[in-house]
Amino acid sequence: MSSVFGSAIKISVFGASHGKAIGVVIDGLPAGEKIDLDELYSFMCRRRPGSSPLTTQRREKDMPVFLSGIRDQMTTGSPLCAVIENSDAQSKDYSQFRDKPRPSHADYTARLRYGDGVDMDGGGHFSGRLTAPLTIAGGIAKQLLAKRSIFIGAHLKSVGNAEDESFPLFPTAELFDEIAKRQLAVIDSGVIPSMTKEIENARAEGDSVGGIIECCAIGVPGGLGSPMFDGVENRLAHAIFGIPAVKGIEFGAGFACGKMRGSEHNDPFIVSDGKIITEKNDHGGAIGGITSGMPIVFRAAVKPTPSISKEQRTVSLSKMENTTLTITGRHDPCIAVRAVPVVEAVAASVILDLYMEENENGSY
Repeated sequence: MSSVFGSAIKISVFGASHGKAIGVVIDGLPAGEKIDLDELYSFMCRRRPGSSPLTTQRREKDMPVFLSGIRDQMTTGSPLCAVIENSDAQSKDYSQFRDKPRPSHADYTARLRYGDGVDMDGGGHFSGRLTAPLTIAGGIAKQLLAKRSIFIGAHLKSVGNAEDESFPLFPTAELFDEIAKRQLAVIDSGVIPSMTKEIENARAEGDSVGGIIECCAIGVPGGLGSPMFDGVENRLAHAIFGIPAVKGIEFGAGFACGKMRGSEHNDPFIVSDGKIITEKNDHGGAIGGITSGMPIVFRAAVKPTPSISKEQRTVSLSKMENTTLTITGRHDPCIAVRAVPVVEAVAASVILDLYMEENENGSY
């Protein structure tokens, strides 16, 4: 399975949702970097299941155990390996899906690719549970970037029809911290009731609802990235699509630029406080695949949770006939809620990787 990304820093995710453990290996971290484990765990708790009445009630502590690569809270320079034990799996909820694949889940396609032996209990290696190891890697990346005055934050741009405001042209690290402390990760706390209602109504109807996450990275120096197939947008999109349930991504003005004229979309360059910036940021912080020095801004669309309690149509693989299924168990009515820190984590990992590529000796 292709569960590795990165160049200067390679990140490999392993494990399965209902296996003994899940984990991550990070290769390429420089030695001698202090990692605040309390801060890391606090970041991971934003993704942890069972932490909110609006999320799945599966109970997992998600406390990472470091097997290598860190000693006395300092990176050693060797590959960092961390594992998280699974303690609250209920595989009996998934037995019927071996014969009846769930609509919009990977049950059927995984069977096509890997055969009958593939482990799909709880979604197996395709599960959103595998985003927990991503928050380990991303939480470490965020700390290393913050020491270089590069900060990354994200918020729920929308849930269903409830809409938050967009990031300002120049967000601050303080704004990111403020958003992260809220019940729902939003800029305007006034939209929390309407977003909550969207989620609760979907759950009450045995359904789910999707959302859009907007992410921003500030302090990223200009000149990172490459043209054509290895640009900043390429690298981010490649990794962001590794987050289960992400179905779309756009940078800057995104798809809205398809309705604009050049005179409207173009970002005029200006000199401000002795630096070259743009008056706006429709380009999203990258032009020609290379960072411009403006904030990197992108939005990721997260689909509704496919595990819903409404009866759904599917097929019986053994009988080769149409049938129905009803999904039980514990599932998020809106995956986007817990995906906010995951998007931050993946973005931080990619940006740290790009940053490290400019330092061939492996140091800053």
